[in-house]
Amino acid sequence: MASKRTINRTVELMLTMFGVWPGISCVLLYRVFWMITLAINQFLHYRYFVTHFHFDNLFDLMDCLSSFLAHVKLTVKLMIFSLKQRKFIEILTMTAEDWKDCDNTDVELRETARKAKLSSRICNGLIILHTIAAFAYVVGILLADADVTDPTAELPLMMKMEYPFGIDTQRKYRLVLATQFVFVMVCSWGAGLFNALFLTLTLHVGSQINILLCWLTEVGYKDINNRTNESFFTGMAKIIRKHQSIINLSEKIENLYSYIALLQFTSNTVMICSLGFLIVTAIGSPDASEKIVRSLLFYAVTNLEAFIFCFAGEYLSNKSKAIGNAAYNSAWYDMKAKDSRVLLFIILRSQRQLQLTAGKMAVLSLEYFTTIMKASGSYLSVLLAMK
Repeated sequence: MASKRTINRTVELMLTMFGVWPGISCVLLYRVFWMITLAINQFLHYRYFVTHFHFDNLFDLMDCLSSFLAHVKLTVKLMIFSLKQRKFIEILTMTAEDWKDCDNTDVELRETARKAKLSSRICNGLIILHTIAAFAYVVGILLADADVTDPTAELPLMMKMEYPFGIDTQRKYRLVLATQFVFVMVCSWGAGLFNALFLTLTLHVGSQINILLCWLTEVGYKDINNRTNESFFTGMAKIIRKHQSIINLSEKIENLYSYIALLQFTSNTVMICSLGFLIVTAIGSPDASEKIVRSLLFYAVTNLEAFIFCFAGEYLSNKSKAIGNAAYNSAWYDMKAKDSRVLLFIILRSQRQLQLTAGKMAVLSLEYFTTIMKASGSYLSVLLAMK
């Protein structure tokens, strides 16, 4: 028998590690630790950017900017989840109630379990992909043979930072690299974690819509001749309650992720442009293969991140359209006139589609994803012209 849970255990473990899973002990300690750690990290990025700001060093500046924005995104996600903890708890409660409503022999359990299994596989795949991307980002530095005794040479670091102390011994250098390696890996998992959670919740809403579509398909055929008015209205009340539950759940997900999506697309546009610049300018340089390997998977993951949000918005919108179509395609013509009128309310409500937005300003869709890619390409052209 399948485990009756929507959230993957790996995702749950990582949410606990970042201090946003409900009910964990010492939650304040987790949050203070991550806020201080991320703030120090961003301050050191900022110091590097200010002290090395000149156009002759454009490649390193773009590398620093990309890393800086990636950590800013993680910081904001943790802050939003901390501030909206109650909303997250409500979402988890509603998904748990959906599992309770399932019957072991009914279509509800099969559909909910199928989507949960699919989302679990996607979550594991995203975490693995982010792990590989993070390792590819740092492997060139790990294999580099740096001379710490040369004060004129800039030491190769995994993240471009300006430390308040000098790195003049091999032990210090290795300690800094080890710290950066752990931080890059954990932050990469954090980036994949919140994307995986968003996709998991969206697919769960999709599974509940599929259940609703199944009920609407059967409403006109099941016991059409022997059905009493009482049984019909009981079935319709069940459908309407399920529809309202789906609407409430999607609105809570939208409320939780709306401003995360806004930050995501504001920063991802710049990051895609910056990483594209790193890849293009690396071609033909003496260490081209090292630079391309460092940036290519990071670029792919950043594009995938934007695509996941836009795909989720498109998926939910199309699913909500299907509710009205299913109500219209049901056997309303075999019902009594007063019974078929009930379906009109479902059709009318489904005209207001379920949507996921970026800060209530832009609807997430595949069309919006193409807009982001076009904007990033335009900014990249400007950067290449400045080079």
